[in-house]
Amino acid sequence: MKILMLGWEFPPHISGGLGTACQGIVSGLGRIPDTKVIFVVPKVFGDERARNAVIAGANKYLERHATILDREVRLVVPEEGASVRVGLRDAQGQLIYIETASNLHPYMQAEQIEQILVNRNIDPATVYFDEQGRMMTDVNGEQQEIKISYTDIQYAEGVSDNNAAGTQPAAKFEFTGRYTSNLYNETGMYARVTAELAKQYDFDVIHAHDWLTYEAGVAIKKETGKPLVVHVHATEFDRSGGNYVNDRVFNIERHGMKEADAVITVSNLTRDTVVKKYDIDPDKVQTVYNAVDFKPVRRIQNKKGPKLVTFLGRITRQKGPEYFLRAAYKVLQQMNDVRFVMAGNGDMYHAMIHETARLGIADRFHFTDFLDREGVRRLFAITDVFVMPSVSEPFGIVPLEAVRSGVPVIISRQSGVSEVLDNAIKVDYWDDDAIANAIYSLVKYPTLAKHLSRTGKEEVEQLKWTVSAAAIRSVYEEVLDADKYDDDALPETDFKNILIKKQVQ
Repeated sequence: MKILMLGWEFPPHISGGLGTACQGIVSGLGRIPDTKVIFVVPKVFGDERARNAVIAGANKYLERHATILDREVRLVVPEEGASVRVGLRDAQGQLIYIETASNLHPYMQAEQIEQILVNRNIDPATVYFDEQGRMMTDVNGEQQEIKISYTDIQYAEGVSDNNAAGTQPAAKFEFTGRYTSNLYNETGMYARVTAELAKQYDFDVIHAHDWLTYEAGVAIKKETGKPLVVHVHATEFDRSGGNYVNDRVFNIERHGMKEADAVITVSNLTRDTVVKKYDIDPDKVQTVYNAVDFKPVRRIQNKKGPKLVTFLGRITRQKGPEYFLRAAYKVLQQMNDVRFVMAGNGDMYHAMIHETARLGIADRFHFTDFLDREGVRRLFAITDVFVMPSVSEPFGIVPLEAVRSGVPVIISRQSGVSEVLDNAIKVDYWDDDAIANAIYSLVKYPTLAKHLSRTGKEEVEQLKWTVSAAAIRSVYEEVLDADKYDDDALPETDFKNILIKKQVQ
């Protein structure tokens, strides 16, 4: 079986868990006989490696086959509010698709936010996030929301307004493979280029990961008639923390799921969102849990020094960093021999730094910024407790990596990983008292911490990508032949091992 797989990132060039999951799935499929993957990313760097897989870059194909863009396209000129249709040759090499796009907050870095604020003459030290996750400041004693515009993002990225508006000649289109203000343009171009690139390969099924590649998956399905499987690693409701859902992304997600022959979700929590929020037929939605393939380094025990409590992830509303900070403050009122680490970056990065200063705990807090894989390994080697207080987490691979490293974990009940990880302390993300009590218990009572560490490692050892891949392969077989896989024939105890679950409505 040959799979044309579409993804936005692939290790070692990743921004989060999506790329890690894609690598795990490709690796697992590569160990199944008679299975080969053609994995297409927007931009290939040349150092991507995977067993029984071809890593193809839309950027390389675009360089070799630029003539595929010689077609009528839409140019939107915001100042005039008019659309005109022109051919590529008439555009004389200009950027062929220009459209005002709204910002995706979860993918913004702290430095971008700070540049925008300074440009608006807003002191970053006065900025905070309210309970709804809105960016706020005080003006003349009154709360005022700070809204980020497309122009703001372009300024932060060093893009001139005239060039972005299409009033001056633009450079030829180039894929960045990143999460920039040009993201919608890149996903649209990715769909066009991969639809042409797909003609070079023989494959049986299309597998598209997350909304960034759904348009491409639908386009290839229409071109080839091959079945489409879309993989939901997160929804717009997760990324926004439930607030201010981006309608454009939501519509892309829903269209992709509607057009797909099968939908894979990473947890039943996400499956429930897909069925209820996107109105997708529950019979075609299946849960396949993620796994973990993390090689920890040897733990460094600091028996005499302070205990280390770690948060690792994007520092944005979805991940609940403010609840971690509030819990840390309460723990520090009870004990001094503990330090806290917030590893990662995101739009709330500087706000969290300012908040630690306001609470008077900055001397007990460490901010590392984004860490690469080696940095994560070294951090877990010295961590005593890991906390993931996510507001909405479709799955959450990082807690599994922590457990694999021998670290006891505290996770929110609002996470998909809580469905497969029993040996963890589970709390509601908003209950910072419960988070603080859990941290205190694991730091104060080493016997409890050792128990969770040992039993958690034993449990996580069963979560293998080969098992997840086998379940995904079964989904492929279902869309190719609905009668090939009969889950009723399996004993109930096999469901957790196969990591594929259907809910009977």
